[in-house]
Amino acid sequence: MSASTPSASGPGRLRRAASESVSGLPRQFWWLWTSTLINRLGAFVATFLALYLTVERGYSASYAGLVGALYGLGGVISSVGAGVLTDRLGRRPTMLIAQLSTAASVALLGFMESPVAIAVVAGVVGMATSASRPAVQAMMADIVAPEDRVRAFSLNYWAINLGFAVSSTAAGLIAQHGYLVLFLGEATLVLGCALIVFWKLPESRPAASAPAGQDDAAAPAPVSMLTVLRDGRFMTVVGLNLLLALIFQQAYVSMPVSMGQDGFSSADFGLVIAVNGVLVVLLQIPVTRFIEHRSPAMLLIGSALLAGYGFGLTAPAGSVAMYAVAVGVWTLGEIINSPTQMGLVVRLSPLHGRGRYQGMYSLSWSIASLAAPLLGGTVIDHYGADALWAGCAVIGTVAALGYGLLLRNLPGQAGAGAVAGSATDTTPASAVAPVPTDGSPSVPKDTTSGPAARVAAAATATATASATVPAQASVRPSKVE
Repeated sequence: MSASTPSASGPGRLRRAASESVSGLPRQFWWLWTSTLINRLGAFVATFLALYLTVERGYSASYAGLVGALYGLGGVISSVGAGVLTDRLGRRPTMLIAQLSTAASVALLGFMESPVAIAVVAGVVGMATSASRPAVQAMMADIVAPEDRVRAFSLNYWAINLGFAVSSTAAGLIAQHGYLVLFLGEATLVLGCALIVFWKLPESRPAASAPAGQDDAAAPAPVSMLTVLRDGRFMTVVGLNLLLALIFQQAYVSMPVSMGQDGFSSADFGLVIAVNGVLVVLLQIPVTRFIEHRSPAMLLIGSALLAGYGFGLTAPAGSVAMYAVAVGVWTLGEIINSPTQMGLVVRLSPLHGRGRYQGMYSLSWSIASLAAPLLGGTVIDHYGADALWAGCAVIGTVAALGYGLLLRNLPGQAGAGAVAGSATDTTPASAVAPVPTDGSPSVPKDTTSGPAARVAAAATATATASATVPAQASVRPSKVE
C-alpha cells in the first residue's frame, strides 16, 4: 500500500501544479492569451522575409537588410504612438486597429513587385505588427489581479514561444508551395485575432474620472509621454532592458555568423538554437511557479548575469554541444527575466498611463531589433566574434549592477508577485472600473482572487530553405507581447 503512494502522489502533484499554474485567472485573460497564440501561429512573414527577398525574388542580401531595417524602424515609430492610443482610445480599439492594419498590409506585401514598394510596405507592416503590444500588455495588467500578473505574463510569453515553434515549422513547409500563401495565411490568422478581440474582449481601460463621492481634485493627474520620459526610475528600467535586449538579439544575428566563421553549418545553428525554443516551452511555466514569490531584484540581477555570461560562453565554444550549453544558460536568464521584467513595468506604471509606459518599454525592444544587427556585425568585422561575446558578459554585468542599485529600495520587495502590482492598484474599484465601448459587460480589475522569431523550429526551417542567406539579413520580431 505504501509502495503505491509515491507513484500515486507524483501524478497528483503534477496535476495540482498544472492546475495552480492556470487557475484563478479571469476568462478575459484566456481570450487574450488565445489571441496571442493565434497571432504567433501566423507569424510567417517576419521570420521568412529575408528568404523571400533573396531566394524567391532574387534581391541582394544588402537590400534584404535594408528592408529588415525599415521593418524594425516601423516598430520603433509605432511603439510610442500605440502607447498613446492605448491610453486615449482604449486597449480594445488600439488592438483592433493594429490587427486590421497588420492583416491588410501583410496581404498587400505579398503582391508588391517594385523594390521601393516592397520596402515601404514592409515598414508599414513593422508599424502595424508592433502597434498591438502596448495595448495587449496594458489590458493584461487591467484584468489580472496584481498577485497573479507575473504568472499571467509568463503564460502569455509561453504562448508566444509555442506559437512561433509551430508557425516556423509550418511556414517552412508552406513556403515550398509559394510564398504568397504565407502572406495570405498570416493575414487570415491576424484577422482571426481581431475577431476574438471584437467579440470576446470588452474594453478594460480604467475610468479617468474621480471616484464617486469625491471632487475633481481626486481625479488622476494626466499622463503624457513627457511624464514617462521624466520618470527617472522607469526610464532606467527601460535602459537596462535595452542592454539585455541587445544581448538577446545577438542570438539571431551574430551567433550564426560566429558559428559560420568557426566552420559550422546552418543545420548546426538550427540544432543549437533549438535548445532555446525547447527550454522555453518546457521550463517557462515551472520556473515561473518557482520565482513568482521571490525577490524581483535578485531575479533581475540573476537573469542579467545568466544572459551576459551565457553569451560570453559562446567565445570558448568549439563544438555544437558547447554552443548548446551556452544557449541553455542564457535561455534560463530569458525565462526568469521576461515575466519579472514585465511585472516590474506594470509596478512602476501609473494606472491611467499604462499604455504610454508599455509603449516606452516596447520601444526598447524595437530599438534593439534595429540596432543589434548593426552593432554585432560591426564588432565582429573590426574586433572579432570573441570580443563581441566578451562585451555581452560585460553588458550583462553592468545591467545586473544597475538592477541592484535601482531596486534596492523598491517597495514591495517581498516577491515577484508584489512587483506586479502598481501602487495605484489600491484605488477603489469604482475608480478603476473599465468603460465598455461595445455594450459588453465591464471587466473590473478585481474579477480574479500577467524580445526577435525566437524558436527552435524557426532556425531549422530557415536552414532547410536556404543555407546561403546571410544572418544579418534576417528580420526577427521581438518576443515581447
